[in-house]
Amino acid sequence: MINLDVLVVGDFDRDADGNVFGAYSTSVLIRTGDRKIVVDVGTKGTWPAIKTSFRQIGVFPEDVDTVVLTHSHHDHVENLDRFAGAKVLMHSGEERTIERAEIVDADTELTRGVRLVHTPGHTPGSMSVFVDADRRYAITGDAVPKRGNYDRMAPPAICSDPVAALKSIKDIIEYADVIVPGHDAPFAIR
Repeated sequence: MINLDVLVVGDFDRDADGNVFGAYSTSVLIRTGDRKIVVDVGTKGTWPAIKTSFRQIGVFPEDVDTVVLTHSHHDHVENLDRFAGAKVLMHSGEERTIERAEIVDADTELTRGVRLVHTPGHTPGSMSVFVDADRRYAITGDAVPKRGNYDRMAPPAICSDPVAALKSIKDIIEYADVIVPGHDAPFAIR
């Protein structure tokens, strides 16, 4: 059985005019029979909430064997040092390298029921994690940053390739029952 726990729900901080001046990502723990995988590790400011979530679940950061980075933007990677013993994975097309990261070149089954899927658009190397648990979950990073991107079928505001971004959103929708966006609460689509 696969368990999915949202450690912290991401969001954007906006000024009075609606301009984004800060962002922190959603961070998710996937537990399989023998694996503990974290998808996106958030910012330094979210660490206290992530640590509290771990404590409530009964898992410790040192128990995590794999960290998947949906992409390399700072709001998704700042707490990487908290997972010193974990293998770190990111896609080869990503625009910035992370020293510890092993490169994934193609869609890959990480373990039974957990698949890494290239979903470019936000960045060239963006990837999502598709999880077959009690339902089909897509942990999307910023391929679908907010529910509004799904509702409006709109690519992310920060986007390297809008055409690829829309295709990625459609691929995610085709697979998922539940979307876990990069900067919003999870939501069911069927």
